[in-house]
Amino acid sequence: MHQTDILVIGAGVAGLTFAIKTAQERPDIHILVITKSKIDETNTSYAQGGIAAVWNHQVDDYAKHIADTLDAGDDLCNEQVVEIVVKEGPERVKELIRMGAKFDKHKGKFDLGKEGGHSENRILHYKDITGWEIQRTLIDKAKSYSNIEIREHIYAIDLLSQHHLGYVVTRVTPDITCYGAYILNRETNAIETITAKVTVVASGGAGQVYRNTTNPTIATGDGIAMAYRAKCRLENMEFVQFHPTALYNPAGENPDFLVSEAVRGFGAILKTSDGKPFMQKYDERESLAPRDIVARAIDNEMKIRGDDFVSLDCRHLEKEAFTTHFPTIYDKCMSLGIDAMKDMIPVVPACHYMCGGIKVNTWGRSSVQHLYAIGECTSTGLHGANRLASNSLLEGLVFAHRAAHDVIQHIDKVVPQNNIPDWDAEGTSEPKEMVLITQSWKELKEIMSSYVGIVRNNVRLRRANSRLHLLYRETEALYQDTILSPQLFELRNLITIGYLITKSAEMRKESRGLHYTTDYPKKLAFLDVTIL
Repeated sequence: MHQTDILVIGAGVAGLTFAIKTAQERPDIHILVITKSKIDETNTSYAQGGIAAVWNHQVDDYAKHIADTLDAGDDLCNEQVVEIVVKEGPERVKELIRMGAKFDKHKGKFDLGKEGGHSENRILHYKDITGWEIQRTLIDKAKSYSNIEIREHIYAIDLLSQHHLGYVVTRVTPDITCYGAYILNRETNAIETITAKVTVVASGGAGQVYRNTTNPTIATGDGIAMAYRAKCRLENMEFVQFHPTALYNPAGENPDFLVSEAVRGFGAILKTSDGKPFMQKYDERESLAPRDIVARAIDNEMKIRGDDFVSLDCRHLEKEAFTTHFPTIYDKCMSLGIDAMKDMIPVVPACHYMCGGIKVNTWGRSSVQHLYAIGECTSTGLHGANRLASNSLLEGLVFAHRAAHDVIQHIDKVVPQNNIPDWDAEGTSEPKEMVLITQSWKELKEIMSSYVGIVRNNVRLRRANSRLHLLYRETEALYQDTILSPQLFELRNLITIGYLITKSAEMRKESRGLHYTTDYPKKLAFLDVTIL
């Protein structure tokens, strides 16, 4: 058994910012940050576009950013949360800059970009690898604190609660409390127990539940699935954002390469494969409409025409400016024989972001005591039914700061629980055939992509649920009888995520934001939240 004051599960923008903030204020407490890959392999590292914040007050203001966020969220945002993030965000970005983060400038001023759904240029970026630059900055800063311990290649398996002390815990059990987590140490392949006064889930998204995703292979929804098993409240899981423009590669790759929305903000135009613009048929903002609208429009055009992709036309843009702003995108296209200055870029929608997740309050507290959640694994109320582009990194910074403040105020009152039993692997054995796991993973991705994608209906959702239940039973049998492996518990977590998305989609009898169903094509007049 290992003991720490604070256990942080995840090392992206939210997890590391929280650790840094807490370490600054409380050098006397120990903060353990675990990540299941290398410290620089996070969803944050893959973020291309940038971070949205009101910066140029001569043309922009908080009211505009708030209005844009509410409009994108399709009447499901928590207005209080939107105001908090938009107004506190610029100061959090300034702190990031003071840590050493670099954002592109033009003539001495920040070169602010514009993306879909934004009424003004307010996106700070570092070329087309903004997330990488933010991750680099936070890693360097976190390593400067002696009370932050970072452990790589550590998989969180389950959150510890009264259940592990022998009590029956249900969703109506009062005062469910988190005591830490069981983890798998990949260096020793041993399952260890970590107890903590406070546990913070900052584990990112779950894009790998779909066949096509821009998320890295580590994005398997572990934090959300663990929280659900711990009887934590979740909400809005039906709202899965598909990025409209992932690079179409017939050879296939995982993850799909993202062609940032900033490219459209730079002036690129969506067209059919024969070069005809089409977004004017769907929204007056055309190629810069919010992502839910653009993704559905592309999906519809592909189905009408029978095409495998649509095209992004950058040929009219100035080459030097384009390659300066988007060097990674340009080089990737060239590697596939696509010259963006001469050829249109083939693009398709791909799973990109979870707008729902662990329900938290304005300080990052979940419904389970001493369990906080921050970043993409949460539902804060900021995104509502659809996330506004480049608001996610901002949300991570703001809620990490607020959660750190709240934890510091209360951690000294927490009494740790050190009577947790060790993990019991008795009676398990090595899996006889790995194909049972890998094939189930493929089946899961096909089920979710075919039946619970951009467009849904009742028949598809019922079919998905029945298929998922079969996969669940088969995987649980493996889980009970075999020695735990990363592949098995990631599969188990993704099946849980698939169920949560599908069940939430069944419960919402309307079309709103990212959830579009042909059985209920209209948005209802009243506001509601799907809570699990």
